[in-house]
Amino acid sequence: MFSKKILAGSLLLAAAPLTLAEVELEQVLVSAKRISEDATRLPLSFSAVDESAIDLIGHTHVNEIMQQVPGAWISRGNGQESLIALRSPVLTGAGGCGSFFTAWDGISLRAPGFCNVNQLFDANIEQAGRIEVIKGPASAAWGSSAMHGVINVLTAAPSAGAGQQLALEAGPWDYYRGRYQYSDVHGDHGISLRLNATTDGGYQDAAGYDQQKLTLRHDYSGALWSFTNALELTQLQQETGGYVQGFEVYKDSRARRKNPNPEAYRDTWSLRAYSEASRELDQGRRLTVTPYVRRNQMEFLQHFLPWKSTERNGHDSLGLRLALHQDEGQVTWSGGLDFDYTDGWLTEVQDQPFSANQPQGVHYDYQIDALQSAAWGQLRYAIDERWTLDSGLRLEHTRYDYDNRGEAGAVCGPEATACRFFRVADRDDTFTDWSVNVGISRLLGESHTAFARAARGFRAPDTSELYRLQQGQSVADLDSEVIDNLELGLRGSLQGVLRYSASVYYMEKDDVIFQDTERRNVSGASTDHLGLELSLDYRGEGPWYAGIDLTSARHRYANNARPLGVGGNIDGNDIDTAPRLYGSARLGRDLRPFYGRPGVVELEWVYMDEYYLDPENQFEYEGHSLLNLRVQTALAPDLDATLRLTNLLDEDYAERADVGFGNYRYFVGHPRSLFVELRYRWGQG
Repeated sequence: MFSKKILAGSLLLAAAPLTLAEVELEQVLVSAKRISEDATRLPLSFSAVDESAIDLIGHTHVNEIMQQVPGAWISRGNGQESLIALRSPVLTGAGGCGSFFTAWDGISLRAPGFCNVNQLFDANIEQAGRIEVIKGPASAAWGSSAMHGVINVLTAAPSAGAGQQLALEAGPWDYYRGRYQYSDVHGDHGISLRLNATTDGGYQDAAGYDQQKLTLRHDYSGALWSFTNALELTQLQQETGGYVQGFEVYKDSRARRKNPNPEAYRDTWSLRAYSEASRELDQGRRLTVTPYVRRNQMEFLQHFLPWKSTERNGHDSLGLRLALHQDEGQVTWSGGLDFDYTDGWLTEVQDQPFSANQPQGVHYDYQIDALQSAAWGQLRYAIDERWTLDSGLRLEHTRYDYDNRGEAGAVCGPEATACRFFRVADRDDTFTDWSVNVGISRLLGESHTAFARAARGFRAPDTSELYRLQQGQSVADLDSEVIDNLELGLRGSLQGVLRYSASVYYMEKDDVIFQDTERRNVSGASTDHLGLELSLDYRGEGPWYAGIDLTSARHRYANNARPLGVGGNIDGNDIDTAPRLYGSARLGRDLRPFYGRPGVVELEWVYMDEYYLDPENQFEYEGHSLLNLRVQTALAPDLDATLRLTNLLDEDYAERADVGFGNYRYFVGHPRSLFVELRYRWGQG
């Protein structure tokens, strides 16, 4: 069955239009070792979305841009909420963010151990200079959480004479967005400023949001030292729409717009800043020192739970990265030390009575001092003109100093029979983990590279898994999750007009953390992951371009570690929310020969296979297929217009399907929507 799915999907998508808008396989990759390096012979699966693609797509949600990365699916929730799948099923809970390293210029968006599944909205992806994605366990330069991969959002570097831009955009349901950017270079100094503000009335009732983001970057190139200084601020105030419940209710034009939780909300803000100083030393060595700060705060109503508690959390971090890079021709190596100190806190309060087992009042109130420290090294050896060996090792230590600010023990009301919440007594926890990778690549002619790679990744338990316990569990005896990856890859170009990238992988993950039938946080689940990722990008001498991104995978339970409420043997079953086939294809045309002015028109097809909604594989979502149209053109020398028509055929679909408390529930997809943007440029040099 699986092989037939792969064959059918490959034939179907191969017959569809192709596009270059995905990810041009650039020869430079920053995210491999957190330095800019030639990636031609790199034995690693990666993709990169450049600024031109980000600009054309003009996404209102990050899932729209990440559809152009094979192996990735960002499942869209309500508003700006999301869940990540990257060489994985869509994961929830702490595993839904702790299994992926989401970064801004190489710095984790949230502190290690304090992740949030929606944390991609903390980055100004709308105005990023580039998005780089590593698939599977990353190199030794990346630590805990880089298990299934890395999503690294890179700021735009200053550009001489780029001038200023102002864009205004409008869409359905009271959607409005303004964007401004300035970039220029003056002598040894460069400045890049990007900011945007969005207000959205929301498709569902009482479900809109206001969001603001600002990114400021300053580059300095001196005689001895070079500096990159960057600051990013984001804020989100969201009225959240909950799941719409009922079998295929997303096909009901009235019911799908209802919001069962009009009282739900999510407010969050974040700040990150760093100063990267680098200088050349003797004998081809380069030293890089990067101190950084990070602040996050969030408040939201847990509308997905019947007792509807309010959670508030936040953390303040100081970090330091030290790295040394040396290029000796045949041997290139990098090594470094990483330190991240965080002061984090969390409260959960239930404002209204519910039951004796879930009592009104404070459920959790704790503060944690966390320290993560690591040493790593990555080496590349050019065996000869064609063969290259790459290997790395990382050792990492994590320590949590947990302070319970309430009374330790079960949280119960009078006449309780099964207390839901348990406050852990003060304690310290430490985890020491290691990762390793080794790969080999071979040049096949001048423009093709084949590679093989083996790698191990890990993640230490998240603080919420250790200290937000339930059902009388006083201690969570958890191990770090571990994943092992084997893969083969091939990439290159044909006659300079068709770029391609293909990889086949197999991964095994052990000590997976989950909740057992008694709601206890335990280790011991195992999963396996087998997949194919394919990207084709064509651009010839004519005005047409085309491309395709395909993901075909099977994610399965590898033992019978049963999650909450599940009976029977699930060993070998598909993991819930793990489609076996998905992807996108695009066909585009340069309008200049036809229209006489710069412009492009692009048609995109997005495909999502059916997938199971529960570990027993009894509930299923049927999948969907969508078309999107984009047109971008110059109205005058300094004035551009962009038109985006999403869900062109007005299909009824779900962005995410789920089962909760025995009921089908969905985040509904939006009907056909038209967005229009005008952009004015001035001050170009």
